[in-house]
Amino acid sequence: MKPVQRGFTLIEMMVTLTIIAIMLGIGVPSFRNFIAGQKVKSASHDLMTAMVIARSEAIKRNAAVTLAPLTADTWGSGWTVSAAPSATTVHQQQALSGVTVSLAPSTVVFQANGRTTATSRFQITGTTTSKCVRIDLTGIPSSYSGACL
Repeated sequence: MKPVQRGFTLIEMMVTLTIIAIMLGIGVPSFRNFIAGQKVKSASHDLMTAMVIARSEAIKRNAAVTLAPLTADTWGSGWTVSAAPSATTVHQQQALSGVTVSLAPSTVVFQANGRTTATSRFQITGTTTSKCVRIDLTGIPSSYSGACL
């Protein structure tokens, strides 16, 4: 009677490892693009959230509320929402990684009625995608994929 052999042969194991390597080679670049796109989406969502908070606080306090970058004219360093007259910080966002913010104004001021004095736009760009966050005179933000027009 022959002994029963169990396990894999060396050839079976090499074929399996080759198939796994090919699958990883195809999947990893797509996953990197997915991660880069999610960073842009997350940054635009965070910025829109800060705008909604600023507008809400302006209406609630019946006072001007300012949305401004943490570092002068560098929105990628993060931003803060502060209420007048004492400049109380209501909300703060830390620096963004993997994205750049351009076309942005130096600050956005929400008046006591929740409106802004000018329309503003923010171009958020990652390695493969970009989103535009706009705020109109009513103070309501909107976002869409692609370049700001």
